[in-house]
Amino acid sequence: MENHIKILWNPWRFEYVKDSIKQKGACILCELPKKGDEESYILYRGKHAYIVLNAYPYNTGHLMIVPYKHIGNLEELGREELVEIMDLTVKSIKVLKKSYNPDGFNIGVNIGRAAGAGIADHVHVHIVPRWVGDTSFIVIFSATKNLPQSLDETYKLLKDTWKEIFSDEEALDH
Repeated sequence: MENHIKILWNPWRFEYVKDSIKQKGACILCELPKKGDEESYILYRGKHAYIVLNAYPYNTGHLMIVPYKHIGNLEELGREELVEIMDLTVKSIKVLKKSYNPDGFNIGVNIGRAAGAGIADHVHVHIVPRWVGDTSFIVIFSATKNLPQSLDETYKLLKDTWKEIFSDEEALDH
């Protein structure tokens, strides 16, 4: 059997990679809030955490809830931070349901490199919308994942839906 390199072009990822290279050594999750929301794909900024699109999504709509505090473990977060992270997780699910009508969700936290954390020093919660059959033959046979929407389009849809569901005043009280 021949080895073939499979290439899936995702030119929209280059800016993220370029920024990561420039900031080598800096934590990307600490750097994102220093930029504008649209540029960094931040959907919402809370008091203790923010919601951001994953730059390397498993599925369209893959979000992350990220505390501003640079820590690697959940147990290092305070009660208020943990409550806000869970509140933002629930609100994210509402927005994703209204925007994409998924059949389910994977929600998880990878703590430590051994657990699969890509950014092991800054804990964050992943919210991945799932649909029955979203792992199609292309993933199995060619190890290639198809994402039908760009990050820019995903950001706009989710940001508009967030505004439709939650006003800034009620975002943490609803």
